Amino acid sequence: MEPTMVRQLWQLIEPVHALVYYAPELTEEAATLGLATDERWPGYFALRSAPLGAAGPELVTATYYSFSPRMVAEYVPAVWSVADPAKVLDARLSGMDRTLRALLGDRVDSPELTEAAALARRAAQAADLAGRPLAAANADLPWPDAPHLALWQAATILREHRGDGHVAALLTAGLDPTEALVSFAAVGAAPVEVFASRRWTDEEWAAARDRLAARGLVDAAGLATDAGHRLRDEVERRTDDLAAAPWRALGPAVGRFAQLVAPLTGAVVASGLLPMQSTLGIRRPQ
Repeated sequence: MEPTMVRQLWQLIEPVHALVYYAPELTEEAATLGLATDERWPGYFALRSAPLGAAGPELVTATYYSFSPRMVAEYVPAVWSVADPAKVLDARLSGMDRTLRALLGDRVDSPELTEAAALARRAAQAADLAGRPLAAANADLPWPDAPHLALWQAATILREHRGDGHVAALLTAGLDPTEALVSFAAVGAAPVEVFASRRWTDEEWAAARDRLAARGLVDAAGLATDAGHRLRDEVERRTDDLAAAPWRALGPAVGRFAQLVAPLTGAVVASGLLPMQSTLGIRRPQ
């Protein structure tokens, strides 16, 4: 499978998965659980980490990779004293049910969505989970009966499968968490401001840039050199390679899956609920 196709398939499912962090229905569910909603992070850490159980800050920091450990420790394990992980998992399914029904209307019960869900589940169940903790944690959850929720769960497994592989690619490239973000900004894939939410200090950011400069990966202005561009290209290529197997398992049906999911992705993007930047390799579709 061509790397460009693997990346395009990710672009199709990433917005569907990401609704869990931005849809107002999920914010309402978080508030019902007692989580603070004046900022997005209590809900984000709870919703994303819940499949791991009552994970501590070291585990969450390790699996998320690019967040400052100090930031993670602000929210984890505090969120579990407010909302048990099992209740968070119920809340995120309830919120996604409401969200997708609002976005899709009558299409939520369509044969096309049922077919898309079956193909997505087939791909997700073909994923090799060895060394992929976030994908494995989501794959270990019961499958919802409703097709639109099964589709969302499959998209989540596939997204985290790619994310786990992206971490492996960064490690192979010798890019630590801060360097991963600095190098991503250095190639112009996203403004530096996008990464402020990860809460690395200016000193930590500058130190990472100095380490990259010492390797000849960025210049004095913090922009990627030719070597820096080549290294980031290699990270993206390896990420695509590591994400390919589940899609390859669909065989010729992968085209049909893309055709079926495209209208849902279009509805998500048109809703305006999501930011257009992703730190998982490349931009989401505009």
